[in-house]
Amino acid sequence: MREDGQVSFWPAPHIEVPVHATVTLPGSKSITNRALILAALADGPSTLTGALRSRDTDLMIAALRALGTEIVGDAETLEVTPAPLHSAAVDCGLAGTIMRFLPPAAALATGDVAFFGDEQARHRPLSTILDALRSLGLDIEGDALPFVVHGTGTLRGGEVTIDASGSSQFVSGLLLSAARFEQGITVNHSGGVLPSMPHIEMTVEMLRRADVAVTTPSDVRGAQTWTVAPGPIRAVDWEIEPDLSNATPFLAAAAVTGGEVSVPMWPRGTTQPGDVIREILVRMGAEARVFDGILTVRGPERLAGIDIDLHDVGELTPTVAALAALADSPSVLRGIAHLRGHETDRLAALSAEINRLGGNVTETADGLEIVPAPLHGGQWHSYADHRMATAGAILGLRVPGIEIEDIGTTAKTLPTFVALWEQMLAPALSGEGVAR
Repeated sequence: MREDGQVSFWPAPHIEVPVHATVTLPGSKSITNRALILAALADGPSTLTGALRSRDTDLMIAALRALGTEIVGDAETLEVTPAPLHSAAVDCGLAGTIMRFLPPAAALATGDVAFFGDEQARHRPLSTILDALRSLGLDIEGDALPFVVHGTGTLRGGEVTIDASGSSQFVSGLLLSAARFEQGITVNHSGGVLPSMPHIEMTVEMLRRADVAVTTPSDVRGAQTWTVAPGPIRAVDWEIEPDLSNATPFLAAAAVTGGEVSVPMWPRGTTQPGDVIREILVRMGAEARVFDGILTVRGPERLAGIDIDLHDVGELTPTVAALAALADSPSVLRGIAHLRGHETDRLAALSAEINRLGGNVTETADGLEIVPAPLHGGQWHSYADHRMATAGAILGLRVPGIEIEDIGTTAKTLPTFVALWEQMLAPALSGEGVAR
């Protein structure tokens, strides 16, 4: 959106030659925002190195500062010093990690904490976590944004049963602050299959690094349970991994152009869902190898379709849908009904936008069926969703004339997206292999 309120469109670069580039990505949003909360509730100062600076993480920093936490640093290194939390106003923007992770921490504040956010955020589901906190002894006014947490400086905690099938963030949000509750917490999931389990595993791993006792038994019926014991959260100096989900559009560029893209500092072991992109690209015909900490993807001559359950890695769906639309055989993306509650209804958005360009996408009960069809240029709407915008950029590499609405929405998790995208294409640009 331009300053004058008019909708802006970015002409996606179209390339006629293979991409060859190395792209260095900033830190993980998911890890950064979890580390910020743990540092704010810790028993001493912490340092975050390699932190992502984006709209979502800057909003988290601003929220914690408003609550009383001292956070020093304007770049990727942040010094966090805990302090008693107090009343504040919290702007969630469109960030699920704020609207679902901070209300449990706000229970530990003395005074009212008012939460508000973007217009689109008012439609994101929140009642699951707000009702859970009410059952644990917290007084909350409202069931969706805007709402007010009436903090008393403490929370009883205890056992709660929720249906987290709509978002793994409901579980993570409860677990992150629970060590500071009087009784800790036991969270029982009762409902449909949990989406994005790697994100819950990320939360558990980070809690354990902070010396928080977390147990994760399952009962005979397969219900999932997490217990966090009450106690201190140890201060940890966090080194943030690169954001692997933000890497996926750049790796996809290699796949769709038959080129080669390398991403340095790829972790050997990680809980980030973005790591699954390696398997997906290989199944679609590309090569992917990690050597000396560098992931290199080499694209095939022809990209194959894929039948895949993306339930645990739903955030990769826009990238995979763009790849599937450019493949030479049909694809089925399953297990992702929960994406209807993300920044936008991603299933409806992807089918509408790909079909607007001449594609053949059918929305199913839990996913998308994509039959390759000749695509043409046109406007690609982002729906204020960063991953919708980057999906349009992938298609633009192969389809001339695509204009992406509000490419600036990528600032949610990757403010430098346009610069990195154009740097990746610079060698081809110099060889006159790119058209705008």
